[in-house]
Amino acid sequence: MSAGAGLRARLASGAFAVTAEIGPPRGADPGALRRKVAPLAGWVDAINITDNAGAHVRMASWAGSLLAAEAGVEPVMQLTCRDRNRLALQSDLLAASAVGIPNVLLMTGDHPKFGDHPDARPVFDLDSVQLLWAARMMRDEGRLLSGRALSSRPAWLIGAVENPFAPPAGFRAARLAKKADAGAEFVQTQFVFDVPAFARWMGEVGDLGLVERCRILAGVGPVRSLRALDHMRTGVPGLHIPDEVDRRLRAVPADQVAEEGLRICVEIIEQIREIPGVSGVHVMAPGYEHGIPGILERAGLASGGAQRVRPPGPAGPRPRDEGAGPEASGGFQGGRPPGPAAPAPTLGGAGAD
Repeated sequence: MSAGAGLRARLASGAFAVTAEIGPPRGADPGALRRKVAPLAGWVDAINITDNAGAHVRMASWAGSLLAAEAGVEPVMQLTCRDRNRLALQSDLLAASAVGIPNVLLMTGDHPKFGDHPDARPVFDLDSVQLLWAARMMRDEGRLLSGRALSSRPAWLIGAVENPFAPPAGFRAARLAKKADAGAEFVQTQFVFDVPAFARWMGEVGDLGLVERCRILAGVGPVRSLRALDHMRTGVPGLHIPDEVDRRLRAVPADQVAEEGLRICVEIIEQIREIPGVSGVHVMAPGYEHGIPGILERAGLASGGAQRVRPPGPAGPRPRDEGAGPEASGGFQGGRPPGPAAPAPTLGGAGAD
């Protein structure tokens, strides 16, 4: 479906992967999404299409994924538990595989009270861990949550999200382990601004043996204004911006904040590449998607991946063979899905995890 080698192949090769994120339009014009996606062709291995991020109504993620593929970029279809029960979730997952969407990113989702329809009724029949478990069982065991057999198995790569910085300390690595057990093969994180704290989390993740099982893509992105900085500091739970980053952005003239934010983003990418176990970056730049190639070029991540050589470190997991048996899942073998996990803070640009 994609013109390039694809996210699965990139992660399997051990090279440094790059994904980005696009919010579909608040309208029915397919050209609006194609215009966002087109500049990223050849620069990223895959692009997330968000699923009503922040509980705001936008074009459906599955439709945006098809449009992204038509524009030459492999899609990652986000799917949240907020708006669907387990019947609709499993149906949408089957449909995604049927139309050739190769990657799915599964999350709980923001509560409707935070969005543009605060009176909407939330569903939350499953949480992200349970949905991961369901997807893994559908693909690897050919069964629905009800236990009923599928006539054919889906074939997507399964992803999740995580916030390394949310309290309580030490909980998030264990939560990632739960997601890996359930079926997550790659994870995209909250924005990383505190690189030492992220490195400590990666150490905890490594101690749990997770880098051999689940590829980790660190969330990065530029701060383009002081207004955006203030929102990130006070309006996004679990997002930590170190005082030094704050000082740098406030020390420059207003017309230079965006450039300083880009410079900081590039520095963070360069530092993240040196952390053992990191498999890539996930670039989030709402409203500035056209600037992502410039960020990647400045960070030494050339178009086409020629410079994306991963530094020495623990090897990541091999993608599971299509139709692999339950012993390959490393997770829950039959029975009921795991119980609901503890509520988690909002992931910038991607919804509650």
